[in-house]
Amino acid sequence: MDIETKNSDLLPSPAAIWCITPNGKILGLKIKTALKDSTLFVSKKIWQKENKIQNVFEFEKLSKEILCQFNKFSGHVFIFSTGIAVRIIAPLLNSKILDPAVVVVDDNGTHAISLISGHLGGANALSKKIARIVCGTPVITTATDTNNLPAIDLIAKDNGLFIETPQNIKLINMAFLMGKPVSLFDPFGFVKINLQKNFFSKNKTPMENSSEKIFCSYKTKNVSRETLILRPPVLSVGIGCNRGTSCKELKQFLFKILKKERLSIKSIYEFATVDIKKDETGLLDLSKEMKIPIVFFDKKKLNSVKSIITPSQMVEKHLGIKSVCEAAAILSANNGKLIVPKNKNKDVTLAVAIKK
Repeated sequence: MDIETKNSDLLPSPAAIWCITPNGKILGLKIKTALKDSTLFVSKKIWQKENKIQNVFEFEKLSKEILCQFNKFSGHVFIFSTGIAVRIIAPLLNSKILDPAVVVVDDNGTHAISLISGHLGGANALSKKIARIVCGTPVITTATDTNNLPAIDLIAKDNGLFIETPQNIKLINMAFLMGKPVSLFDPFGFVKINLQKNFFSKNKTPMENSSEKIFCSYKTKNVSRETLILRPPVLSVGIGCNRGTSCKELKQFLFKILKKERLSIKSIYEFATVDIKKDETGLLDLSKEMKIPIVFFDKKKLNSVKSIITPSQMVEKHLGIKSVCEAAAILSANNGKLIVPKNKNKDVTLAVAIKK
C-alpha cells in the first residue's frame, strides 16, 4: 500500500470504500469524493500508479486486507457482489453493538444494500447516502423500517442511551411489529418522546404485568431476563483525593458507592474535580480506563455552589474551598441535584449528582 493517502448524523465516519473492478473503481472514486474523510481501497490489478489522490491505497488480496482494516473503520462500502462480502466478513462479525456498518454496491451502482449494522452502525443511513451519490436504489430490509415503525435500538442511539441487554432489542422491535403494547419505565422520557401512546401498556404496574418491557433508568433493579435495559447518561461523579491515590483505589471506591446506592456505571457521563488535580495520575488513568471524560473547576467556581450538603473545614483550610466532590458533581450536572452526598475513605471523597 504505497499510494499516499462525521458524515451527517447517523452516518458512520470515516468510511472505507472497496473496489476490485474497473467500473467499481469509477464508482469508488465518485463515492470517495462525496464522503468526507473516506478512504478508498483499490485492487492492485486495476489501479494506475500515476494517479495522485489522497487516502487511496492498493491491496493485493482482498480478504487479507479487509481482515486487517475491518474494525479500523466505522463503515465499509463494498463495491462487489453480496456473496463475496458475506464470505469475507462472516468470520469477523461480533455483535450488532460493535460491528461496523457494511453496505454492498453492485458494479453498476444500481443498488446500495444495507447488509450489516443497519441501525446502531448506521448502515441504513449510509445505504441511502450512497444510493443518492451513485443514482441507485437503497435496499433496506430491517422490518421496522420497511413497515414505517420505530426501532428501539435506533431510538436508543439517537438519545445516547447505553443498551445494557442488546439481546432483547429483537423482542421489543417484534412487539412493535405485532402491535403489542410494551411496558415502559422511563421517568426521563427518553424513549416515550419517540413513541406514540399506542405502543405503551396501559397497566398501572407495567414492569410486572407485561412480557415485553423497557427499563430506562440510571438506577439498578432486578428485572426479568427479557427486559431491555437502557441507561441514560445523566449522572456526574465529583471526586476528591489525596495526592498519589491510585486508579485502582479510586475505581474500587467508586464501584463500592455505586453498588451501595444502586446506580449504574453506564449512566455516568462525566467525572469532575478541582483544577489543581489536572496532573493527578490516578484520576487521569481512571478517566482513560473507564472512557469517561473528566472536567476540572477552579476554586471560584466550586465556591459558587450554594447547594452543597457536606462542607469540609479541612479542605477549606488547606485549599480555600468549602467542597470539592459535591460542588464539582453539581457543577458538572449543570447545577443539577445532588443524589449521593459526600462519601469518603482515607484517600478519596466522592459524590454523585443528576443532570438538571
